[in-house]
Amino acid sequence: MFEFDLDTRELRREGVLLRLQWQPAQVLAYLVDHAGQAVTREELIKEIWGGETYVDFDRGLNFCIGQIRSALGDDSVSPRYIRTWPKRGYQFIAPVERLGDPRTGSAQPFEDLAAKHGADAAVGKKRIGFVAAAAVALMALAASAGYLLRSWQSARRPPIVAVLRFDNEANDPGMALFSDGLTDNVVERLTALSLGKYDVIGNAQILRLPRGQRDLAAIASSLHASYVVLGQVQNNGAQSRILIHLIRLPDQKHLWVARFDRTITDSDSLQLESEAAQKVGAEFSERIVKDSNGSPLPPAPSR
Repeated sequence: MFEFDLDTRELRREGVLLRLQWQPAQVLAYLVDHAGQAVTREELIKEIWGGETYVDFDRGLNFCIGQIRSALGDDSVSPRYIRTWPKRGYQFIAPVERLGDPRTGSAQPFEDLAAKHGADAAVGKKRIGFVAAAAVALMALAASAGYLLRSWQSARRPPIVAVLRFDNEANDPGMALFSDGLTDNVVERLTALSLGKYDVIGNAQILRLPRGQRDLAAIASSLHASYVVLGQVQNNGAQSRILIHLIRLPDQKHLWVARFDRTITDSDSLQLESEAAQKVGAEFSERIVKDSNGSPLPPAPSR
């Protein structure tokens, strides 16, 4: 069972505090507070960001929902807590119980709780508990069967590799074009080398978030990704350094890092993008296939 404190915005599972950033916690508070109701994206944006400017609201909201689903262990395809209404909004669908209210001895349907929220808000601690439970044994059996089927299907699916937008850390705005081009080249090479042994995602909005908003757990949950590729372009004196990481999810273990130290000029930037992508594709692809099959990783290539 989860508990959520509406005052502190703290989420707990069986008493254990879960990591949830402030804005996703605000979104969760609004959804739980309106449990059973379809809440539009516009309502959430107005509630969380108000009149703020220079904010990519759509990406920010998608990031918040991804973080919440990751914390709850929810699945957008078969949701137990948050249902997505495409292009409209979201609905909190799990039964909830207001805790700390002496008049509430057991869980109530979320429709009743939502209707009487105004009367209960000032009574006791503002904590809400919620569970995802089937109403009858038949529904529980059907859910279990569905879960087993999805697990079996998932085991047969090739792993998903998510390629994040590479970070321009070179203190040169002009290098943003190079880092974006390098990202696209890596996506192309990995896709060409996959041969059906893994799938590549490189254009999802959650992969384009700034580094400060990046959450690998949310990426793993929302995209069902087993691996991520991320990189940085940095200044190293007169040269530029490129670092590209292969990370396994959800344990976030580094499987390999490719490194390049080069002087990047306008005349050879396209050639370097292609060269780096070729190297990353060759080294990462083999490791992804072997790791996903439980085979030993190949030895380090000679430099």
